[in-house]
Amino acid sequence: MKHLIDLETWPRREHFAFFSSFEEPFFGLTANVDCTAAQAEAKRLGVSFFLYYLYHALEAANEVEAFRYRVENGQVFLYDRIHASATLGRPDHTFAFSFIEQNNSLQGFIANAEAEIAAVQASTGLRLSDTTGRPDTVHCSALPWVRFTGLTHARSFTYPDSCPKISFGQVFSEGNTRQMPVSVNLHHGLGDGYHVGLFLAAFQRRLAV
Repeated sequence: MKHLIDLETWPRREHFAFFSSFEEPFFGLTANVDCTAAQAEAKRLGVSFFLYYLYHALEAANEVEAFRYRVENGQVFLYDRIHASATLGRPDHTFAFSFIEQNNSLQGFIANAEAEIAAVQASTGLRLSDTTGRPDTVHCSALPWVRFTGLTHARSFTYPDSCPKISFGQVFSEGNTRQMPVSVNLHHGLGDGYHVGLFLAAFQRRLAV
């Protein structure tokens, strides 16, 4: 479900108008998160670490209102819940888009994700559709081969995109911890660095459990 924001009374109305006039209204930053406990917990549960942290990243994104705003036909809507549009790889090193519905449980989310993974493996091409292109998603990708310190995205500036973009990099050791770089890109009319900080803090808190 989504709710229309009254731009006349919205505290971000000037921010939204200002940044929406930009050819590129997105800003981005990269930070490391400690995934020591999360890797151990995923191993204990016998589940994919990728799906484990993706679930918790989505839960964290849902906690932050700014990540649930979307621009549709010049209006701003707030979604009750957002899901994942994740890029999923194939053995031939191509990838496809997916739609993974968020779930109240990790097990339910993994079941949804495994169905999408199977569909990607049985297909070719990008699997572009109204479902994979839903606005109530976060665009997610994983680059487990690269310990990146920054990241950019291919974007069509003529396409009205307002979905946050979260990318996860190669896990590496630092002291006695395991660290993972996370890149977050957010429409600046809808949120600021403060809101990305809220997301990263919520994500880190979930990874530490």
